[in-house]
Amino acid sequence: MRKMDQNDPRTSPMDMELPASNFSAIGTKNGIQKSLIGNAKSTVGVKKLVIKNAKASTLPENFYGSTWGKLRDAIDAVHESRATSSNLEDLYSFVENICTHKMSARLYEDLKVVCQARIASLASALSRNQSEQLDFLLEMSGCWEQFCRQMIMIRSIFLVIDRTYTLQTPGVLSIWDVGLELFRVNVLDIDVVRTRTVSGILMLLEKERGGEIVDSSLIKSLLRMLSDLQIYTAVFEQKFLAATEQLYKYEGEQLINSMEIPSYLRRAGRRLQEEEERANKYLDHSTKKPLIRSVEKQLLEAHVDEILSKGLPVLLNESRKTDLSLLFELLQRAKALNQLRAAFVDYISQTGMTIVMNPENDDQMVPDLLTFKEKVDTISKDCFAGQEMYTTGIREAFEQFINKRPNKPAEMIAKFVDSRLKSGNKESSEEEMEKVMDKVMVIFRFIHGKDVFEAFYKKDLAKRLLVGRSASVDAEKSMLSKLKQECGAQFTSKLEGMFKDVELSRDIMAAFKVHLEQRELPGNIEMAINVLTMGFWPSYPAIEVNLPPEMEQYLECFKQFYLSKHSGRHLKWQSTLGHCILKAKFKSGAKELQVSLFQALVILMFNSGESYTCQQIKDHTNIEMSELTRTLQSLSVGKKDSRILKKNRMDKAILPTDEFTINDQFENKHYRIKINQIQLKETVQEQETTQEQVFQDRQYQVDAAIVRIMKTRKTLLHNDLVRELMQQLKFPVKASDLKKRIESLIEREYMKRDGEKHNTYVYLA
Repeated sequence: MRKMDQNDPRTSPMDMELPASNFSAIGTKNGIQKSLIGNAKSTVGVKKLVIKNAKASTLPENFYGSTWGKLRDAIDAVHESRATSSNLEDLYSFVENICTHKMSARLYEDLKVVCQARIASLASALSRNQSEQLDFLLEMSGCWEQFCRQMIMIRSIFLVIDRTYTLQTPGVLSIWDVGLELFRVNVLDIDVVRTRTVSGILMLLEKERGGEIVDSSLIKSLLRMLSDLQIYTAVFEQKFLAATEQLYKYEGEQLINSMEIPSYLRRAGRRLQEEEERANKYLDHSTKKPLIRSVEKQLLEAHVDEILSKGLPVLLNESRKTDLSLLFELLQRAKALNQLRAAFVDYISQTGMTIVMNPENDDQMVPDLLTFKEKVDTISKDCFAGQEMYTTGIREAFEQFINKRPNKPAEMIAKFVDSRLKSGNKESSEEEMEKVMDKVMVIFRFIHGKDVFEAFYKKDLAKRLLVGRSASVDAEKSMLSKLKQECGAQFTSKLEGMFKDVELSRDIMAAFKVHLEQRELPGNIEMAINVLTMGFWPSYPAIEVNLPPEMEQYLECFKQFYLSKHSGRHLKWQSTLGHCILKAKFKSGAKELQVSLFQALVILMFNSGESYTCQQIKDHTNIEMSELTRTLQSLSVGKKDSRILKKNRMDKAILPTDEFTINDQFENKHYRIKINQIQLKETVQEQETTQEQVFQDRQYQVDAAIVRIMKTRKTLLHNDLVRELMQQLKFPVKASDLKKRIESLIEREYMKRDGEKHNTYVYLA
């Protein structure tokens, strides 16, 4: 026999195991005999077991009355929390015998009547309770817990009914379920009891939300009671959700205007966490989803616009990653990620516009763009889970704002690359430079007018190669490879040609030096000459200057040598690109001066004279006045340690009558002194010239595109032609400029207007 657990409905005092092969009479203590008789006839060769029906037992007089009296006494003892006169095993046997003799229904109804009477008295006491709300809730909880303990004990005694009668009879509740129904009908269906119970629970939950300490076990017990009685949804859940919505609606409206957005987000996050913990601790699982949804709706969804407009720019400007991650998490819960993306893209566009559209900030445009791009990429990756929608938004925003100012961003990117690839740049190692160039290429991809970049990049590359100011050939070729990969071989063909010219020039100069060994030239000079293919290099203004005889003879000798090797070619000297190293003696000692060709021509004049006017220098050197003015400024009014000449007037303006002499007091601690090469600095005129060249190249591309389209379509409306051109051209162009090119092609008879439809064009073969 197993030990009986009074709290286990599956255990009975009479549970015992009988061997399958042994059937014997089982006696009971109330005088009832119950027997199982098994007769089996053994026959040789036949193995058969016959079980006959038990013989009908005879009930003593007043059997049910006496037995019910004992059971009723036990029920009263349970309700009154006192010891029963019979032990539990006997009580179980009493119930078993009644059920065996087909009296289960009667016993079930009698038990139900007794329990109902007990619960009714309990309900009467609760309905008359006038104590404070908390005391009432404690009493209700105590009554419920006591009722549960009593029903468990009663169910243990009457377990046979649950195992037989209630299982076999449709529509009859188990003893536990009938007890719950009686409690619900007699206690919670009373309006005053139900109302005080539900309002009390809501009061405790409201206090807990307000930060007060409440009896969590009391709340849990009462909510478990409502759930067990199956009235949780009907009497509590809807009121609780309505109170929740009202509370957080008011809280959201108050705090969104009084708190900073980061603080509001932390408050909302904390509230959501509290409600999740509350749902897991107290509430039925069905309440959790609508509860959290209500909080999200009132604290987040209702205020998405205010959160994004007031808070997102601040968080992004200050790169507050923790708060941005929280913002993303909360808006994801509120299903507002599309609004977050739109606000994020708008912020990028607005911030980018301030960087690109400010002419005073042009020198810092590219560094600021690189920093800004890295910043938003990091935020997208670390705070917005690296979702593709934000990565795409960043690309769209950069492409939109960076092309709002035509040509200038492309020009500044080319200049930034030039500053990084110059030999004077010692700010970074090769690895760091490679990373910077990769970042620059990301910005470069957003540029529509890549031909503008090409023009300025080619001009700057020419200076670096010709003046010998390139920091690293490997870095130059790496950048060229990146451009080729991004834009194709046609884009970099001229740039690659420039590198080939420089390499070929080294071979030519090596052969020329061998040739010079067989000749004697006057003067003690050495020259290095680069032979450039005109189609590869930028166009330079032709300035004829008067060179010293030694230079003229040297150049003539090289010309004869080169043409003897390459007949049919024509050499044109570019004096604006020349540079020299002069050896000079001052009172402070011997120095080497690294100067431009124009600076060298001016300085060499003072070997044969002590003083010259600006006009005399111009007549002697034949340098244009604009170039001569910048040259004299660099030699006389620049930095103090680079003033080779003295000017009779100490101002920056250069007049034809100004007189210049050698500066006897010149001092510089370095042996080799680099004089600022003003002619290498880009002037406004040079910028305009470069942009004009780009415009001319674009005109050829527009013309070719128009002819290509018209040749395919034969006849086309003006608006359709403009639309197709906009799609094909890879640089920004105005409709008015397209119209001018169309008119030009009509004049050149590539196309004509339709005779009947003026806005229709016809291709002429």
